[in-house]
Amino acid sequence: MEFQGSGPSVVRSIKQRDLLNIWLRAWAKEQRAPALADFQPDRMADEIADLVFLSVVEERGEQRFRIDDDGHRLADAFGAPGKGSYLDDYFGPKLAPTVMPVYRECVRRGLPAYTISMVKDVYDRDVAYERLILPFSEGNGITRLMASLKSISDHGGFEIRNLMRGHDSIPEFKVRVIIDRDLVHRRTNNIPDVVEFI
Repeated sequence: MEFQGSGPSVVRSIKQRDLLNIWLRAWAKEQRAPALADFQPDRMADEIADLVFLSVVEERGEQRFRIDDDGHRLADAFGAPGKGSYLDDYFGPKLAPTVMPVYRECVRRGLPAYTISMVKDVYDRDVAYERLILPFSEGNGITRLMASLKSISDHGGFEIRNLMRGHDSIPEFKVRVIIDRDLVHRRTNNIPDVVEFI
């Protein structure tokens, strides 16, 4: 699976951009992924429904991601809560091969990953599912992840229940990037990065 490189301006959601900017400020201090304790958004409570916290664990020589805490929107979109589950088990055999490489690349690079994938709700309306994954380290590799999950539809309203499991189709990535540019200095000309849709 190929990933393009991009700067922070690729992130569409204002709230996700705020989370990313806070992560970038913490990253700038050491030029590496910060500890989760150093990530202190002012309005974290406002975002908690859209956030998933994961631990990166080694199990029988395999890197896995355990869901430590999940916002209710994840449970709504996937039809069940995920806390305590491993992410690949939670996604299941249909979604895991498509989505797990995004989490693995985020850990491998130690940099944020951002995707937009198109899915259909149960009423066949197109929904953009935006995922921002932020890596954290306690000093020895990436040990924690935080994923912010947002859904938006040009139709206005949509049904989030079973959004990711309501159809047999696999989500289609429109954007799949690692944020590896402009990590310290912000652009002054406000020209967004050009990201070629996949």
